[in-house]
Amino acid sequence: MKTDRVAIRQERLHWAMPKFLGTELDTEVPEWSTAHADIQWSNLISPDLCILDWERWGKAPAGYDAATLFISSLTVPDTAARVRQEFASVLDTPAGRFSELVVASEFLQGMQRGNNLELETPLKQRVAYLLG
Repeated sequence: MKTDRVAIRQERLHWAMPKFLGTELDTEVPEWSTAHADIQWSNLISPDLCILDWERWGKAPAGYDAATLFISSLTVPDTAARVRQEFASVLDTPAGRFSELVVASEFLQGMQRGNNLELETPLKQRVAYLLG
Protein backbone atom coordinates (compact mmCIF):
# COMPACT_ATOMS: atom_id res chain seq x y z
CA MET A 1 0.00 0.00 0.00
CA LYS A 2 1.38 3.42 -0.93
CA THR A 3 1.12 6.18 1.64
CA ASP A 4 2.35 9.64 2.50
CA ARG A 5 2.63 8.68 6.18
CA VAL A 6 6.22 8.49 7.37
CA ALA A 7 7.35 6.06 10.04
CA ILE A 8 11.12 6.51 9.68
CA ARG A 9 12.59 9.83 8.60
CA GLN A 10 15.68 10.03 6.42
CA GLU A 11 17.01 12.92 8.51
CA ARG A 12 17.01 10.74 11.62
CA LEU A 13 19.04 8.07 9.84
CA HIS A 14 21.67 10.62 8.78
CA TRP A 15 22.08 11.50 12.47
CA ALA A 16 21.49 8.20 14.27
CA MET A 17 23.20 5.57 12.17
CA PRO A 18 26.78 6.95 12.35
CA LYS A 19 26.32 7.91 15.99
CA PHE A 20 25.05 4.56 17.27
CA LEU A 21 26.79 2.23 14.83
CA GLY A 22 30.09 3.95 15.54
CA THR A 23 31.17 4.45 11.95
CA GLU A 24 30.59 6.60 8.92
CA LEU A 25 28.43 4.91 6.31
CA ASP A 26 26.00 5.71 3.53
CA THR A 27 22.75 6.50 5.34
CA GLU A 28 20.64 7.17 2.24
CA VAL A 29 17.73 4.71 2.18
CA PRO A 30 18.13 2.54 -0.93
CA GLU A 31 14.46 1.58 -1.13
CA TRP A 32 11.32 2.68 0.74
CA SER A 33 8.20 0.64 1.46
CA THR A 34 5.16 0.76 3.70
CA ALA A 35 5.79 -0.72 7.14
CA HIS A 36 4.00 -1.44 10.39
CA ALA A 37 7.13 0.05 12.04
CA ASP A 38 6.58 -1.59 15.44
CA ILE A 39 6.67 -5.31 14.68
CA GLN A 40 7.62 -7.13 17.85
CA TRP A 41 6.43 -10.35 19.41
CA SER A 42 3.99 -8.56 21.72
CA ASN A 43 2.22 -7.11 18.67
CA LEU A 44 1.68 -10.50 17.00
CA ILE A 45 -1.07 -12.86 18.11
CA SER A 46 -2.14 -16.32 17.01
CA PRO A 47 -3.43 -18.94 16.21
CA ASP A 48 -4.52 -16.87 13.21
CA LEU A 49 -1.95 -14.16 12.62
CA CYS A 50 -3.17 -10.78 13.73
CA ILE A 51 -0.91 -7.73 13.93
CA LEU A 52 -1.72 -5.19 16.64
CA ASP A 53 -0.61 -1.61 17.40
CA TRP A 54 -0.66 0.20 14.06
CA GLU A 55 -0.16 3.81 15.23
CA ARG A 56 3.42 4.10 13.83
CA TRP A 57 2.80 2.66 10.35
CA GLY A 58 4.08 4.52 7.30
CA LYS A 59 7.07 4.71 4.96
CA ALA A 60 10.24 3.03 6.18
CA PRO A 61 13.29 1.43 4.62
CA ALA A 62 12.28 -1.73 2.73
CA GLY A 63 12.67 -4.72 5.02
CA TYR A 64 12.30 -2.68 8.20
CA ASP A 65 9.63 -4.91 9.76
CA ALA A 66 11.50 -8.13 8.98
CA ALA A 67 14.72 -6.62 10.32
CA THR A 68 12.98 -5.54 13.52
CA LEU A 69 11.56 -8.99 14.14
CA PHE A 70 14.91 -10.64 13.35
CA ILE A 71 17.01 -8.34 15.54
CA SER A 72 14.57 -8.52 18.43
CA SER A 73 14.93 -12.33 18.27
CA LEU A 74 18.74 -12.47 18.48
CA THR A 75 18.72 -13.61 22.10
CA VAL A 76 16.86 -16.77 21.04
CA PRO A 77 19.09 -18.15 18.28
CA ASP A 78 16.61 -20.79 17.03
CA THR A 79 13.87 -18.17 16.70
CA ALA A 80 16.23 -15.69 15.03
CA ALA A 81 17.31 -18.38 12.56
CA ARG A 82 13.68 -19.17 11.74
CA VAL A 83 12.80 -15.49 11.25
CA ARG A 84 15.89 -15.10 9.07
CA GLN A 85 14.88 -18.14 6.99
CA GLU A 86 11.27 -16.98 6.56
CA PHE A 87 12.29 -13.46 5.54
CA ALA A 88 15.46 -14.30 3.59
CA SER A 89 13.97 -12.93 0.37
CA VAL A 90 13.80 -9.52 2.07
CA LEU A 91 16.73 -9.59 4.50
CA ASP A 92 19.26 -11.05 2.05
CA THR A 93 19.10 -7.99 -0.19
CA PRO A 94 21.03 -4.72 0.01
CA ALA A 95 17.84 -2.98 1.22
CA GLY A 96 17.29 -5.67 3.87
CA ARG A 97 20.86 -5.41 5.17
CA PHE A 98 20.47 -1.63 5.28
CA SER A 99 17.26 -2.05 7.30
CA GLU A 100 19.07 -4.30 9.75
CA LEU A 101 21.56 -1.48 10.33
CA VAL A 102 18.72 1.02 10.77
CA VAL A 103 17.03 -1.20 13.35
CA ALA A 104 20.36 -1.94 15.04
CA SER A 105 21.00 1.79 15.45
CA GLU A 106 17.57 2.15 17.08
CA PHE A 107 18.17 -0.70 19.50
CA LEU A 108 21.65 0.62 20.34
CA GLN A 109 20.18 4.03 21.08
CA GLY A 110 17.61 2.40 23.36
CA MET A 111 20.36 0.52 25.17
CA GLN A 112 21.82 3.84 26.25
CA ARG A 113 18.54 4.32 28.14
CA GLY A 114 18.73 0.82 29.63
CA ASN A 115 16.38 -0.92 27.16
CA ASN A 116 16.93 -4.43 25.74
CA LEU A 117 20.33 -4.83 27.37
CA GLU A 118 20.18 -8.61 26.88
CA LEU A 119 20.54 -7.94 23.14
CA GLU A 120 23.80 -6.04 23.43
CA THR A 121 26.27 -8.83 22.69
CA PRO A 122 24.42 -10.56 19.83
CA LEU A 123 23.42 -7.22 18.34
CA LYS A 124 26.97 -5.89 18.33
CA GLN A 125 28.12 -9.15 16.74
CA ARG A 126 25.47 -8.78 14.03
CA VAL A 127 26.44 -5.14 13.38
CA ALA A 128 30.11 -6.12 13.08
CA TYR A 129 29.13 -8.80 10.55
CA LEU A 130 26.97 -6.39 8.52
CA LEU A 131 29.65 -3.71 8.47
CA GLY A 132 32.23 -6.28 7.38
